[in-house]
Amino acid sequence: MSSRRNFIQTSAIALSASSLLPFAGAANTMRNKLMMKKEFLQTGMAGYSFVNYNIDQTIAMMNRVGISNLSVKDFHLPLNSSQETIDEVLAKFKSGGIQVYTVGVIYMKTEAEVDRAFDYAKRVGVNLIIGVPGYDLLQYTEKKVKEYNIRMAIHNHGPEDKLYPAPKDVYDRISKMDKRMGLCLDIGHAFRAGAKPEKAVTDYAARIFDLHIKDVTAPKADGKAIELGRGAIDFVALIQALRKIQYKSVCSIEFEKDMKDALPGIAESAGYLKGVMS
Repeated sequence: MSSRRNFIQTSAIALSASSLLPFAGAANTMRNKLMMKKEFLQTGMAGYSFVNYNIDQTIAMMNRVGISNLSVKDFHLPLNSSQETIDEVLAKFKSGGIQVYTVGVIYMKTEAEVDRAFDYAKRVGVNLIIGVPGYDLLQYTEKKVKEYNIRMAIHNHGPEDKLYPAPKDVYDRISKMDKRMGLCLDIGHAFRAGAKPEKAVTDYAARIFDLHIKDVTAPKADGKAIELGRGAIDFVALIQALRKIQYKSVCSIEFEKDMKDALPGIAESAGYLKGVMS
């Protein structure tokens, strides 16, 4: 009786498996095609997301969510670092599978601070600075852009920012300057300042050098940071706009909620963004 029961169970399992083979084969084919297909957008992380974590922890968290591009902040790599320190930090990130693709956000209130930012970027070996130079420093910054051939992406910081609340406040001041003067479009702060991120993408396409990706609860000054997809930003429209302009640079998630326990929210946000992108 036991042998008969085992025979029936074994046969049933075999039949079930064979009936599923066409579907399994189709699923494998689809998965392989997706794996071979190059991602439309490069994802990254804005370094401020890791303000409460050291370099090793940052590398571990980025590896957990499968993101390898990092905009490094000065708490991980100080602006006054020696070349030896810079090389050591970059080597540590590289050995962990992380590429430092830009530096910043760097705030600049004097010409000396502009000089320091460009010298720092050169020694780190990147061709892009995410920065906030004062109005009176824009022409001097443009001069340094030409001298170093390093692009400047000015970051908008929302309604509280007296300099650059929205992307238009950046664009209006740099649109007639050297084409290497551009924007780091922070979509969350832009949204809180009354700008639709998808419209900003199409309006300022040629000058958008970097994106800080976040979601917020409402399109107003007191909108709060939240996991991507849980807030009020229309990410489908954003991705469509990025496709339309054929955006080639990095989309860096900047996670500013639960920053002392950030991994769950970063993982959710990264998964959501990659899902919308695909």
